[in-house]
Amino acid sequence: MQARGYPAAGEIGPTSAPAQVDKSMTIIEKWKKKLEGSGILVVIGGHDSPSPRGVGYSKNQAIAQSSGSYLCFLDADDVMMPQRVRLQHEAALRHPKSIIGCQVTREPPNSTERYTRWINQLAPDQLLTQVFTSNGPTVIMPTWFCSRAWFAHVGPFDEGGRGVPEDLLFFYEHLRKGGGVVRVDQSLLLYRYHPSAATHSVLETTIWAHRVRFLEERALPHWPTFTIWNAGRQGRRLYRSLTAGSRRKVAAFCDVDENKIRKGFYCYEDSQERPKPRIPVLHFRAARPPFVICVKLDLTAGVFEDNLRSLNLQEGRDFLHFS
Repeated sequence: MQARGYPAAGEIGPTSAPAQVDKSMTIIEKWKKKLEGSGILVVIGGHDSPSPRGVGYSKNQAIAQSSGSYLCFLDADDVMMPQRVRLQHEAALRHPKSIIGCQVTREPPNSTERYTRWINQLAPDQLLTQVFTSNGPTVIMPTWFCSRAWFAHVGPFDEGGRGVPEDLLFFYEHLRKGGGVVRVDQSLLLYRYHPSAATHSVLETTIWAHRVRFLEERALPHWPTFTIWNAGRQGRRLYRSLTAGSRRKVAAFCDVDENKIRKGFYCYEDSQERPKPRIPVLHFRAARPPFVICVKLDLTAGVFEDNLRSLNLQEGRDFLHFS
């Protein structure tokens, strides 16, 4: 940050607390002297609670105690490039109702390779169409940049604490309020991977429930019927997770597995309905769009992607990824 390529005054608002036992405050105080020597104001805050208040609380406090017109998020263990603020600020001026992200360089380089490709290679329109996947926000939280005014319009981060996906919930609310998503196509962040990162404390089942509800809220009302692409475990799980009204819209499952197709149907055994629903299982070429796709991307040496491409469909209109 000392080498930032942006001439205007900067301000950093880190937060720490007595509950932290990792010497965070000592580290912050050390950097305060260095940064203020470079003309960057450092405003330090915290709380006296005996237990951590959570990531959402810390972010909200950092924003509340700062005063800049624009917010640039940075995790303490990541490294941003000198030109990051300048380039994202320029993008934010052009897109005042958007969250601005950027491409990243992963450290170590071979960690989460598929996820890193997804972060860096989504096309501009996919930043909005692929918001339902298990990857989460289509521009990752450590790269976010937006105006303070837009943040205030969307609302604060959820302060539920450990186990709450505060970035995902904020991202969903941002989209509900008509926000856009823009990525600066330069690698402006060294994004470090840590197995013990706070994001790993959020249960997959918690994220799944939020994703299903958001899909039902944002996409499924526009479709009178739809097909679930994947008659296997993930596709059946999605079907079972839907509300009764959404389940009734499922016209079929589709797949390439000959055994599933030969059986011809999936029976929802847990249903209270009589007779129990039997959903047809078809070959993907015999199924009708729109599709909710529960097949993971970038895992089949391009076979799935080739199959999908062969149907000449439009993402967002004819299919959505929920993998």
